[in-house]
Amino acid sequence: MTTLHTVISLVLALIFLIAGLSKASGSNAGLSGTRDVGFPDGLARLVGLFETLAASALVIGFALDNSDLELYGFIAIWFIMAGAIFFHFKANKVRTGFPAMLLIILATIGIATI
Repeated sequence: MTTLHTVISLVLALIFLIAGLSKASGSNAGLSGTRDVGFPDGLARLVGLFETLAASALVIGFALDNSDLELYGFIAIWFIMAGAIFFHFKANKVRTGFPAMLLIILATIGIATI
């Protein structure tokens, strides 16, 4: 496993664990970004749960040196960020979609470096 892959795995896991738990808990801070693009709170909490599961897959896959589990985590993050980009563009909030674009790029690099 390369250093780049390790850094990307751990950074994405940290980001998505924090963001996922924040959304899943229903806190105003966690849901503010999804509210800005018109995404329903109930679905945002479900997305938060999936983000938390994806982050967990990255951490457990990394800890157990299980590349399949890491791959599932990266793919889940990729699809979640693709949805985020879609909803940002749909709401004409392209500027606020740039973090999602960066995260989908990192997930793609993570997949490529497995």
